[in-house]
Amino acid sequence: METHDVVIIGSGHNALITAAYLTRAGWSVLVLEQHDRPGGLVRTEELTLPGFKHDMYAAAHPLFVTGPAYADLGPDLEQRGLHYINTDVPTGISFADGRTAVLLRSIEDNIAEAERLAPGDGSVFAEMLKSFKPFVDDVFTLFSMDLTSHEAQTIISRLMRHEDTVMSTTFAQMLFDSARTTVSRFKSPVMQAMLAPWATHLGRVPDDVGSGMWVILAILAFMNGGMPIPVGGSEQLAQSLSRLITDHGGSIRTNTLAQRILIKNGQAVGVRTATDEEFRASKAVVASVNPDQLYGTLLADTDIPLHLQKQAARFRYGRGCVQIHLALSEPPHWPDPRFECIGQPHLTNGLDDCTLAIAQGIAGLLPTEPTFTVDCASSLDPSRAPEGQAVMRVQLLEIPCRPRGDAAGLINVGDGAWKTDLTEHFTDRALAIVGKHIPNIPDAILGYHVITPNTLAHFSPNHGPGDPYSGAHDFAQSYLLRPLPGQPCHRTVISNVYMLGAATWPGHGVNGGSGYIVAQQLLHQYA
Repeated sequence: METHDVVIIGSGHNALITAAYLTRAGWSVLVLEQHDRPGGLVRTEELTLPGFKHDMYAAAHPLFVTGPAYADLGPDLEQRGLHYINTDVPTGISFADGRTAVLLRSIEDNIAEAERLAPGDGSVFAEMLKSFKPFVDDVFTLFSMDLTSHEAQTIISRLMRHEDTVMSTTFAQMLFDSARTTVSRFKSPVMQAMLAPWATHLGRVPDDVGSGMWVILAILAFMNGGMPIPVGGSEQLAQSLSRLITDHGGSIRTNTLAQRILIKNGQAVGVRTATDEEFRASKAVVASVNPDQLYGTLLADTDIPLHLQKQAARFRYGRGCVQIHLALSEPPHWPDPRFECIGQPHLTNGLDDCTLAIAQGIAGLLPTEPTFTVDCASSLDPSRAPEGQAVMRVQLLEIPCRPRGDAAGLINVGDGAWKTDLTEHFTDRALAIVGKHIPNIPDAILGYHVITPNTLAHFSPNHGPGDPYSGAHDFAQSYLLRPLPGQPCHRTVISNVYMLGAATWPGHGVNGGSGYIVAQQLLHQYA
């Protein structure tokens, strides 16, 4: 029976980051992965035609490249094949009537763009960032901290209240504000529509309490980090982390499904797989899973406090996502030439149309005019497609995991299971909208592949019925309430069992935060 210092269940990028830190420190680490290769949602495939490399799920990594894990591991990862390419135009907005705007990496350029859209909006943009400046260092520091730690609690207290008073700070107001209110100070509807929808990429919606701060954080992340993508595909991150792990003596077992965490005398001692193999862990077990899986499956035979069992069973999932991956005979013909090297612009007809589409999705209906982003990785990284051709991804968020109807009354959703007819009809709707913004769509399409909520649900139980964010991120399931009110951190009720991944702080996306946090906790504990 193999014995390791740590056994890690799952191999998303956060799990691999923890493994990389531990193996570099000389620990014996085993990673168990149920799929054919490590990486989780950081996965690149030739989905459409040979030579067209599509990032199946996660694409750009702005939060990772600006975080502490990349600062520590970056040189080692570059030696093992990870190289990022970036753009000075991280995002933008295209209206069907031809109006456009871009968000750039320079504050001066963004002030000028806002002023171009509406006189006075440049000052509004500058004041928005100025008002957040006193809090920005503390906020971004929290992304790499256990929120229950004394250090984090001190920062949170400082952010929320003026010292030695009962008065709340302006940050406290920002924390509860909505994205709609945050952008309402801009006169330009184009500026409003460019910024507010980014809340949806962070698990919120523009009218949610608490969504406003995330708009400001997205702006700062894009200005600081751009929209970097790995050369060769998003999966290069997983591959370079895997090489770093194995180069330092760690092991990664693929096609291996973990079934139980073994407990003895109140401590984890190992993991049993679906094929009854057992791997011993002398120090800890780390699980990249959601709380419903942890307490309902991996620790199902363990004496877990009843309140945690109930909370885990009530862990909620959010809405779904549809991604349409396109192989193109030529790059997209953007009417605005600034979009030729853009990261991920939104296509919409305005903030109200965006929130209407979201409301339809919340009601379980296919949106009539969905808002979405598109990205063309080959415009930055020519290796993603044959010469002269292109790959493009159309990403539609806030889509019902199992639609019960169509807001336009035109698509028969059947039982809502995203079968072929439903998927094709909704794809036709989406591409017709794309064609209003990019004139050579659909004529340039050589082939396409659609990722639906069903795809996500079948890929991993971390996505429940098809939620790309591994659990709803509304205020009641965020911050110190995540993953559970009774477990507001990465350490579980079993003291040497840790959780990481999108169900834990700081949440979903390629940020590396939870992987970094758990690695530091383990290294500190056994220092």
